[in-house]
Amino acid sequence: MQVGMIDVYGSILNAGQQRADLIANNIANADTPNFKAVDIPFADTLSAQLSGNTTPAPEYRADATVGLDGNDVSLDGERVESASNAESMTAASTFLHQSTSDLVTALRPNPSGI
Repeated sequence: MQVGMIDVYGSILNAGQQRADLIANNIANADTPNFKAVDIPFADTLSAQLSGNTTPAPEYRADATVGLDGNDVSLDGERVESASNAESMTAASTFLHQSTSDLVTALRPNPSGI
């Protein structure tokens, strides 16, 4: 396993954390009048992380239904997005853990000398 893969998993976790922050903010403002839910495209954020560019700006969700108070946050939709984001972050952290474990094992001297 290449050390570069560790950077990829770290970037995936960073992008997931940025998205989790936005989802949490949307949920926190579910009852705020005229609040518009925002999100960042995961693929764009990951490519920016990997290339060292700045993170793309959050975008308003286009498919949201606006309520009478002007708020378009759907708590059910946010829960689904949060669960999906958590799954990808869990997978990335599992792969990152395995990658670093393999790297440590490869660097450890063989006690039997074979």
